[in-house]
Amino acid sequence: MPKGKRESLTTEDWAGAALVALARGGLSAVAVEPLAKDLDTTKGSFYWHFADREALIAAVLALWEERDTDLVIATIERSDDATNRLRNLLRLAFGAVRSDPEPGAGSVELALQASATHPLVAATLGRVTERRLAYLTSLFTELGMTPARARDRGLLAYSAFLGHAQLVHATPGVLPKGRAFDTYVRRVVDTLVRVDD
Repeated sequence: MPKGKRESLTTEDWAGAALVALARGGLSAVAVEPLAKDLDTTKGSFYWHFADREALIAAVLALWEERDTDLVIATIERSDDATNRLRNLLRLAFGAVRSDPEPGAGSVELALQASATHPLVAATLGRVTERRLAYLTSLFTELGMTPARARDRGLLAYSAFLGHAQLVHATPGVLPKGRAFDTYVRRVVDTLVRVDD
């Protein structure tokens, strides 16, 4: 919400602002006073919607899980072909994590990984990781892999995504830019989807 346009805020407004803060500065950036300032409101507005910071963290985690897992899977499931679903999922995941100045999907992922000892974060990361791995496994199984091999390939694909996100975050200069980045993503997807080895 732009500053100067003060409207009645919702729980979703606070959670959305907190998700941006999380991507930019990690879990410690999910703090009431800075968020109130960003939203051009008072701490009283926060306490109208949340009992405490932990409740806000729970709302942020729910928003992240819905946006970056539930909605992604629902979108990918619109295709009837397993190969297309897998390719689209991997292109979307790798392509969403770029070395842009604004924090994106990978920034939230890495911020949560860095805070994996927090009880709410740990539970959410565990649930989301298992859901994502189960979905990847089901796609690789549809391509004809045995369940064990499909689970291994799903784990490899997910590990590659997390490694890619870490590279973008820590050493963005090593990744190609522009069209070369698109070619890189295509090659990564081709390698991960290949089932004949």
